[in-house]
Amino acid sequence: MPRLILHLLRLSALIALCGLAGCATTKELVAKSKEPPADVDIVIVAGQSNAVGFDSDPSKLPRDSADKKILFWWRCGDPLPDDHDSTSGGKWTRLQPQPRGNPIQTNKPFASRQYGNFANPKGGFGPEISFARALYHKEGRNLAVVKVAFSGTGMRTGWNPLDPGDGGACYRSLLKETQTAIAAAQLKGLKPHVRALVWVQGESDANAGDAPNYAKSLASMLDALRKGLNEPKMIALLGINTRNGEGKNPFIRIIIEAQKFAAALDSRAAYVDTSAATIANDAHWNTKGTLAVGAWFAEALWKMETPVKAPVR
Repeated sequence: MPRLILHLLRLSALIALCGLAGCATTKELVAKSKEPPADVDIVIVAGQSNAVGFDSDPSKLPRDSADKKILFWWRCGDPLPDDHDSTSGGKWTRLQPQPRGNPIQTNKPFASRQYGNFANPKGGFGPEISFARALYHKEGRNLAVVKVAFSGTGMRTGWNPLDPGDGGACYRSLLKETQTAIAAAQLKGLKPHVRALVWVQGESDANAGDAPNYAKSLASMLDALRKGLNEPKMIALLGINTRNGEGKNPFIRIIIEAQKFAAALDSRAAYVDTSAATIANDAHWNTKGTLAVGAWFAEALWKMETPVKAPVR
């Protein structure tokens, strides 16, 4: 009798398990439990207002079915990172324009801060949209985007990994958001790998004090980020709105050359020329320009990842 009772208990447990699992067979359940996590490429988009997409118009964004298949995590705003940022709520969503959030603080001492997330009340988007769409359509691989960008920020005033204060706040936010997003992806049963960084920044460093140090500061930040994420092979794609100031700021050229120099010294980095992008004003790309830039970054990534074939002799 005890043996019969034990058999009945086991049978009841199996029936209950079957119900929870949608009546899968025991063999199927075992096989499912042993399935390896699905690989997913994470691409990071970071920088200042042109990375945010300040002057883009979400109503002009063409629809794309790929958006529903691309994971998306974001935080963007004005300096310094705070509760006024536009965020995905600390969770993975799907690729989409971002709401404006509450970019202008009224509490002291930042009552006059006027940067903000987006000029359009309906929000906006940055190069991440066309960048991710291009990757997905060409490759069909699992893809996730982490966007962390803050308008009006410079290497010394936000992205300095060696500054424990305000000067490093944007960098710390980038590292924390990416690490948190990776952990959340793992909880989803995914195996995330940081594939590349899209870096759109430099306009705020185009001045007499910061421009001479830009190449060194950028290289330091990239080194710290790779180490912080434990991704030594992460590709870094570097760009800036080359038309910023429309020729009125001579230091923009210094930043461009600094990005080229940093890329030349880093075998895992490349400079991306954005000079053909259309602009909304002397500071930002417009919707069309933002979409074009994202596509150019995708092309630059493929070029970096394609092995150079030796000439046939």
